[in-house]
Formats: sequence, structure tokens, C-alpha cells
Amino acid sequence: MQIWQIVLVISIVLAIVIGNLALLRLSAKSEFKHSVSSSSTQKRETKKP
Repeated sequence: MQIWQIVLVISIVLAIVIGNLALLRLSAKSEFKHSVSSSSTQKRETKKP
């Protein structure tokens, strides 16, 4: 492999890792709310014989 190919592979891997870390930080700050519709559909499914 040539030098530019190695540099390209390393930069792509670093970009993916940094992007995933940024996404993890962003998702850790956000709060997920439970939707009422999903819990009501689960109750309906469990009542069926």
C-alpha cells in the first residue's frame, strides 16, 4: 500500500470513531419519553386470548 492509502484509511477510521463518540454524547444528554400509544397497544395484545 502506498502512503496516501494508509493515511486515507486512518483518517476514515478516526472520522467514524469521533462521529460515534459525538453521537453517544448527544444521545446521553437527550431524554427519551415513553409514548402512551405503545403501552396501550401492549395492554390490548395481552388481553387477547
